[in-house]
Amino acid sequence: MSTENYYVPEQSRLPIMAATGLGTMAYGAGSWVQGGNAIFFLVGTLILAFTLYAWFSLVIKENMAGMNSDQLKRSYVWGMGWFIFSEVMFFAVFFGALYYIRNLAIPWLGNDVNALLWEGFEPAWPLMTTPDMVANGDAAQFMGPDENMSFPGWDKLFSWLPLWNTIILMSSSVTVHIAHTAIKNNNRGKFLLWLGITVVMGAIFLVLQVEEYIEAYQHMGLTLESGAYGTTFFMLTGFHGAHVTMGTIILLVQFLRGLKGHFNSEDQFGFEAASWYWHFVDVVWVGLFLFVYILA
Repeated sequence: MSTENYYVPEQSRLPIMAATGLGTMAYGAGSWVQGGNAIFFLVGTLILAFTLYAWFSLVIKENMAGMNSDQLKRSYVWGMGWFIFSEVMFFAVFFGALYYIRNLAIPWLGNDVNALLWEGFEPAWPLMTTPDMVANGDAAQFMGPDENMSFPGWDKLFSWLPLWNTIILMSSSVTVHIAHTAIKNNNRGKFLLWLGITVVMGAIFLVLQVEEYIEAYQHMGLTLESGAYGTTFFMLTGFHGAHVTMGTIILLVQFLRGLKGHFNSEDQFGFEAASWYWHFVDVVWVGLFLFVYILA
């Protein structure tokens, strides 16, 4: 039976640096949400960004030097597969929380017994009037929004930002597939064109989401403190936006690598993994669009 050598990299400080960056980010995010400043979060982000840049640069150099065996490349495939699976579980938790609040918690709050505590409370989703508002009136800490993000009606369809974001993300899934097909056929020009279009689409999506948040905060009264509806809306869409940001950066890196002559029909897993991640982000958005916007 034939065997092959498995490349074992030298000892490195990069894993401990990545852990330090992630830990600092987590601590900083917790402090920031509780009213502190964002300095620790930003420091952690910079540490992690520098570490990932150094780490992936090293991996790319090793691959270009022919150090990666078929066995090691298979481990990359499995690693990316498990990473995407962990992300699926991450979003499953948030979708599960949304289901629990909408279909269990709110009906419980509106049952006959609790109606004695919150007279006039309507157990409907989106939750526009919170129990806190019913119990304490203007003194309530958690005020419901003035408007929600649900379907605005056919007359306002073409000014509804979530629809345009859906069109953009679904189209970007097509363009990244075209780019994938192109590099498998060694058509570098077509690969760079369609990958570049995908990166631009990702950036446009993020700009529109920022505009949506501005509209929500300034004109609709929908904030993180707008009861359960505001919290679930911004947690789901915010984390998805963070993943789109990361996916756009990853695809941009693949585009820059393509300009340098990286990838060919036989060796393009770096881009292939990025395309898998992008398709995953698109699928999550379909779920968000359906359960957060359409069925809101």
